[in-house]
Amino acid sequence: MSPRLLRLYPAGFRRAFGDEVAEAYREATEGAGPITRLREALDIVAHALRLRLGVGSAHRGGRLFAATAPFALAATGAYAAFLLASTLNLAYVVGLPDLQAPLGYAMSGFSALTLLGSVSALGGRFAVGARTAFAGVVGSTVCFVIAALPGFADMPLAHLAYLTPPLVIAALPLLCPPDLRPSGRIRTTTGLVALLLWAPLFVVLLGLLDASGLGMIPLWRYAMTVTAALVLAGGRALSGIRTPGRFALAAVPFLVLGHFAGVVSQDTVPPCLILLAATGVALRLWRRGHSDPASHA
Repeated sequence: MSPRLLRLYPAGFRRAFGDEVAEAYREATEGAGPITRLREALDIVAHALRLRLGVGSAHRGGRLFAATAPFALAATGAYAAFLLASTLNLAYVVGLPDLQAPLGYAMSGFSALTLLGSVSALGGRFAVGARTAFAGVVGSTVCFVIAALPGFADMPLAHLAYLTPPLVIAALPLLCPPDLRPSGRIRTTTGLVALLLWAPLFVVLLGLLDASGLGMIPLWRYAMTVTAALVLAGGRALSGIRTPGRFALAAVPFLVLGHFAGVVSQDTVPPCLILLAATGVALRLWRRGHSDPASHA
C-alpha cells in the first residue's frame, strides 16, 4: 500500500489504526486487477476525507449526511429525468432541437447515466449507484465547459461557479459513512432491473404524453420527477428527517436544482419556502402523533 494513502488520514488515526488499514488494503487487493485496486484506493481516500471533515459515522456531521443522502440522490435523479423529458418534449413538439451533435447527444447520455445511477442507489445499490450518478454529473459538466470553450476567455467567473451546485449535490451522498448508508428497498436483482427499465419509460411518458399541453410546462415536468424520486426514496428516508436542520438540508437540493430547471426563481422562492415550512410542520405533527401512542403504551 502506498504511504501516500495513509498520509491522507489524520495523524492520530494513522498512528492507532494505520497498520490495520494497510493490512485490510493488502488483503482486499492481493491478486486483484487494476479496477479493484483503484476502487479500494478510492474507498480509502473517501474514508480519510470523511475523518478529516468530521463526517464519520461517529460524528454528528456523518449522521447528518446519512439522513440527507437519499434526498440529494433523489434531487439529482429528478433533475436528470427533467432534462431528458424536456429534450424529448422539445424534439417532439418543435422538431429535433440543435443538440450540437455529438456534444448534445453526449450530454443526454450523461443525464441518462445520472438518472440510472440515482435510481440504482435509491433502489438498493447505494455505493455503485451514487458513484455512477456523480460520474454522470461530472460528464455533463465537462460537456458544458467544452460547449463554452469558444468564449471561455470572456466568460465571467460567476458563470463557471454556476456549474458547481449540481456537482456538490451529487457529491453529498459520497460523504455518507458506509455503515450508515440507507438500506435498499429492492432486495432482488430482478426487481432492480425492472426499476432501471421503468425509469427511462417514465421519462418518455412524461415528455411525450400530452406533449403540447401539460408536457410543455416545466413546473409540471419537474414536479412529476421530484414526486417519483421521493416515492422511490420512501418513508424510511423521511423518517430520518428528525430536526429542522436535516429538513432544510434535505430540501435545499430540490430548490437549487429547481432553479437550474427554471421553475424556482425570485418570484417563486417565497411560496416554495412557505410550502416547505408547512410540510415540515405537518411532518413533525405526523411523527409526534405516531410516537405518542407508543409512549403511552
